[in-house]
Amino acid sequence: MGEISLTELEERAAAAGIDLSLIDIDSIKLPPGDDFGVISDDEDVYQEEQMDFDYGLGNTIVVDNLPVVPKEKFDKLEGVINKIYSQIGVIKEDGLWMPVDPGTRKSLGYCFIEYNSPQEAELAKEKTNGYKLDRAHIFAVNMIEDFNRFMKVPDEWAPPEIRPYVPGENLQHWLTDEKARDQFVIRAGSDTDVFWNDARHLKPDPVYKRAYWTESFVQWSPLGTYLATVHRQGAAVWGGESTFNRLMRYAHPQVKFIDFSPGEKYLVTYSSHEPSNPRDANRVVINIFDVRTGKVMRDFKGSADEFSIGGAGGVAGVSWPVFRWGGGKDDKYFAKIGKNMISVYETESFSLVDKKSLKAENVMDFIWSPTDPIFALFVPELGGGNQPARVSLIQIPGKEELRQKNLFSVSDCKMYWQSNGDYLAVKVDRYTKTKKSTYTGFELFRIKERDIPIEVLELDNKNDKIIAFAWEPKGHRFAVVHGDSPRPDVSFYSMRTAHNTGRVSKLTTLKGKQANSLFWSPSGRYLILAGLKGFNGQLEFYNVDELETMATAEHFMATDIEWDPTGR
Repeated sequence: MGEISLTELEERAAAAGIDLSLIDIDSIKLPPGDDFGVISDDEDVYQEEQMDFDYGLGNTIVVDNLPVVPKEKFDKLEGVINKIYSQIGVIKEDGLWMPVDPGTRKSLGYCFIEYNSPQEAELAKEKTNGYKLDRAHIFAVNMIEDFNRFMKVPDEWAPPEIRPYVPGENLQHWLTDEKARDQFVIRAGSDTDVFWNDARHLKPDPVYKRAYWTESFVQWSPLGTYLATVHRQGAAVWGGESTFNRLMRYAHPQVKFIDFSPGEKYLVTYSSHEPSNPRDANRVVINIFDVRTGKVMRDFKGSADEFSIGGAGGVAGVSWPVFRWGGGKDDKYFAKIGKNMISVYETESFSLVDKKSLKAENVMDFIWSPTDPIFALFVPELGGGNQPARVSLIQIPGKEELRQKNLFSVSDCKMYWQSNGDYLAVKVDRYTKTKKSTYTGFELFRIKERDIPIEVLELDNKNDKIIAFAWEPKGHRFAVVHGDSPRPDVSFYSMRTAHNTGRVSKLTTLKGKQANSLFWSPSGRYLILAGLKGFNGQLEFYNVDELETMATAEHFMATDIEWDPTGR
């Protein structure tokens, strides 16, 4: 049937003897699903609306538990909601809609808010779910997409299918190598290669090679069980005997950094996203996954400012890793530094220990013991020197202060744990009386001894600049590079000698070395004195047991040095 005009219709009705004014058009019903070839004018609008509806859902939240108000109070309530929600992101024009009950002409107690971006909607949900407007109205905020997801849950429960057990690969297989070799990974161009490290052969022995394996970098897990790759959609871990199979994926769009917990139970991923308003800080998303199941145990979202305090500095002002793992290989606790506080979480429930953060005014840095649930924190001087700087040792989960040391005239402070958690060295830079220059001393804590005694160590020339400090792994000695470039001195100290079990003593000083960095072997005893970057790559291998040089070498313009895990 072609289109006909109203006049034609009236003429046809008159010819058929029908009075159109007496007909109730609305009562005419077509058989369901049959349009007799007549396309409704609304059809394309409906289709467009559907597309629109599907398109904007990621940006829209539903705010429930609002006051139910009559028409005259609408504007006031909308104003309040607008004020709360426009602080979080840009609400679209006409993006706030509050439905009305046609019977009572009152609002229905909920509203829809559409933002410019899904990130803003997510942030609004996070920041305001549970927000207390007054005693009777506590907001319940959801993404509208979640409703669609819940509506799709089938009414009838069906048991999950049981999959047959397939034994997993031995991920520690490389430890059974007959020659006790280690593996290393190297990337060049688009290829990633894993090799056996065999010092007796000039050419390394290949294990596995793959092109385009990762989109940015690869990273071994701390115990060498997994090799992680990083992609636009997230991270993945690989492992196995001879080939590297993908064991698990972790969805996190635009992931930039990853970090494993020391016992490899958890993987932390990080991304940063541009805000829709250029004046705002970047939005940060951090996920903590269970490595084996791939499940997100906890996520943290917020502006980059919330994650940028403390630490050595990473990319775009965020110090990475944001979360530092404590208490050894159990992966029981992780913590982050915030403004005037340290937030410590436990991995049983992934919530704050004690449900609250540890208050520490102006706290600048904290560092966990590598083996025990204890961390050291540093608070600088406050009130123009009226309140001294201090280093405190805090035990978790009780948050008891085990030991505290007040420090005066401090300009800077750095803390170093020994790998077994036996000792903590605090390097303190202090102002001289005139405040024109600084000098350095060390506060040495003996953690495992009764009442944690502290010893003060000053170098023979206390005005020497400290260039590097390093504990011997698993040992009781430490080395310090001190003095003036280009030929500083290197001194070795021991926390216990045969004559002096409870006092620090100097073993020797090597004069005028071309060194600015120290690298102990992972098993102790041997040390490389390295002159990196501007020092032209001078390397000296030193035996600290015998206090003698074993060999010297040069790697021109070397920038980094790393021992293999066995120390060979």
